[in-house]
Order: sequence, then C-alpha cells, then structure tokens
Amino acid sequence: MRTPSGLWYAIALTALLRPLPIAAQSDLHQEDRQALLKILSEVEKAINAQDVEGILAQMRPDCTVTWWNAEISRGHDEIRAYYRRMMKDEGRLISKYTTHAKLGEHARFIGSGADVALADGSMEDEFFPIIRGPFKLSSRWSATAAKSGGEWKIVSLHLSSNVFTNTLIAELTRALWFAAIAGLVIGGLGGWFMARRAKRRPSEPRA
Repeated sequence: MRTPSGLWYAIALTALLRPLPIAAQSDLHQEDRQALLKILSEVEKAINAQDVEGILAQMRPDCTVTWWNAEISRGHDEIRAYYRRMMKDEGRLISKYTTHAKLGEHARFIGSGADVALADGSMEDEFFPIIRGPFKLSSRWSATAAKSGGEWKIVSLHLSSNVFTNTLIAELTRALWFAAIAGLVIGGLGGWFMARRAKRRPSEPRA
C-alpha cells in the first residue's frame, strides 16, 4: 500500500518545524558554555571558602562589581578592599557569607567574534552579621564575560535583591508591629493606673 504524498509532506514539515534541543542548536558554543559554567562554579566555591583571591582569579583585572548595597568596586584592588572591609578588618559587618548560585537562561553570545557572553541567574545567600544572628536572602546576579587569548573572564558583575520583599524587611515589619502593640499596651496600662490613682485620692475639704 502506497503512502499518499500529502502525508509524506506533512511528516516532513512537522520534522522541520520541531524545535531542536539546545545542544544541537548551539554546537559552536558548547565549549564556551562549559567554560562559563566552570567560572560560576569556581566563584561559588571561592565565596563559600571565604577566598577572595579565588574569586578574583575568575575576573579580569579591570572587572567592575556592583554590590548589594549599591557600592561599586572597580578593579581587583577595590574588590579586595571591599571584601576586607566587610568581612576581615576591624569594624567589619559580617563574619561569613555563603551562597548557592544557579544559572538562569543560557548565556547569550554577542560581538563580531561572539567573544562576549551575557548571563544571569539566582542566588540563595546566607549572611552571618557581627551584631545579630544569621539571615538568608534570595538574590539575583547578572554578569558579562569576555574571551581573550582563548580564556573567559568576568568583566562585570551585578548583585541585587528585592528591596521591597526580603527577610530584613519582614523582620523590620514584625518589629514595628511589636513596637506598636507594646506602645498601645503600655499606654493603656498607664492610663488605667493614672485613673485608678485619681479615684483613690481623697477629695479636698470645702471652705
């Protein structure tokens, strides 16, 4: 029995329109993607080991980092100084910081030689401040990497978190509610006590 030519045409069209897996679509960048994933893994490992030099090893000397507090560090020396001020030197704010980073969408390659990559993703962070207990924060990251001499390095890194909904804002909101409730209770008790004292005070004799 012969298959109608129209059916063969439909099968061929379906095969052509079927989306190819990412591995087949981006064969030219598979090695680059693996190199970028290794950078992400090495940065995460260095952060969790409190090893700033390990972080810098994955960055170009002129790399720019925008931190969670909107402070900007330009170059290895400024990045190293920021890290020491926050975590090592006298007056530091935190004693330890750990993270678990994930890549979002696949990296995009731009430039005439496709030697610049743009990537972003998420982080689950845990901070250990000096003046309070540890807290967790869900963050986002975006990075630009460039390939030079066959090697990929980070040239820009941006870190951010939701300033409207996060652990610290939730704690502050709870603290404000507790303070408001405590104020109402204290004010009510004070009014009741003053009224009770006024009731017990003997009336002054008339002239």
